[in-house]
Amino acid sequence: MTPPLILEPAQPADACVIWLHGLGASRTDFEPVARMLQQRLPTTRFVLPQAPTRPVTINQGYPMPSWYDIRAMSPDRAIDQPQLEASAHQVLNLLSEQQAQGINPARSLLAGFSQGGAVVLHTAYIEADLPLGGVLALSTYAPTFDESVALSDVQRAIPLLSLHGSHDGVVLRSMGRSAFDKLEAAGVSAQWREYPMEHEVVMEEIQDIGDWLAARLG
Repeated sequence: MTPPLILEPAQPADACVIWLHGLGASRTDFEPVARMLQQRLPTTRFVLPQAPTRPVTINQGYPMPSWYDIRAMSPDRAIDQPQLEASAHQVLNLLSEQQAQGINPARSLLAGFSQGGAVVLHTAYIEADLPLGGVLALSTYAPTFDESVALSDVQRAIPLLSLHGSHDGVVLRSMGRSAFDKLEAAGVSAQWREYPMEHEVVMEEIQDIGDWLAARLG
């Protein structure tokens, strides 16, 4: 397994963001964004894990970095849930490693783009029962959420920032909004940001993420 890319801050770390890339990408995908954010967050470590390479059914079985297999696109996604759960446990292990290095879970945040976002939503609001500092859900969805999401008090207290493109043709806006609505209905302090973009990341979005992180970690 490829080790995560770890970006140490300018000052001793007292917080961390674990950031998962999307399907077919790599651990370096969000490195420029993380380094930009560290200019505002001089004590925050960024941990950028790498998904395993495996066949992806919707891409004709071609092997690529993937947090889980996607078997069909309709109606939302048909996924290999055990693989997603295994990826969530990989994230939990990273959280444990950060805690062993002195980072309080309350100053540990999870972020993920697209497929990576689905993993962090599952990790924070289904698998874990940790008082995390927050979740960043970028252009993503929640294939493991039921119609209503039953949360513990600890999970309910994890704030969420959902960011999505109004022109996203890969993960439809409605899919991202559904995940957001379910968590908001379950009592999560959730914010929604929408941008006139496709399945991508834009500078305005990065600035909003920086503001949101600084409010929690500054």
